[in-house]
Amino acid sequence: MKRAIWVLIISLCFSTSAQAQRPPDACGPAGQLSAELSANVAADARCFELRMYTATNERGDINALHQRFREQEVAIFEKHGADVIAVWQRLDDPNTLVWMLAYRDRAHRDEVWRGFASDPDWTALRQKYDVSLSIEAYWMSSTNYSKLR
Repeated sequence: MKRAIWVLIISLCFSTSAQAQRPPDACGPAGQLSAELSANVAADARCFELRMYTATNERGDINALHQRFREQEVAIFEKHGADVIAVWQRLDDPNTLVWMLAYRDRAHRDEVWRGFASDPDWTALRQKYDVSLSIEAYWMSSTNYSKLR
């Protein structure tokens, strides 16, 4: 399972054609996806979101970003129902934090993010650690042969 996650992360991190986009209309179980997307997706798949935050310009302190995550950001997401799979430090780009979240489906993802965005703890934490970021995000559903679902 760990090897599969690393293969996924490495392939996304080094892909020159991968571009962040808005979340897809559906994400998660095969039954919620189009026929084109569902053929290889598990019936009990969750919606996974891989996010890469790169600290930029004068407010782009990667250590402050790590402290924000360490101190409370992960806990706030978990409070609102996200499953934070892991948070990584990119070694080929030390100014980038990579993390992965999981949700039941796209509707659950939207619910988690609405709760997170309106949480007063998030507002206070963001003011305390105001880090300028560029963000890349990728959405995935686990395959019907994946151990991680």
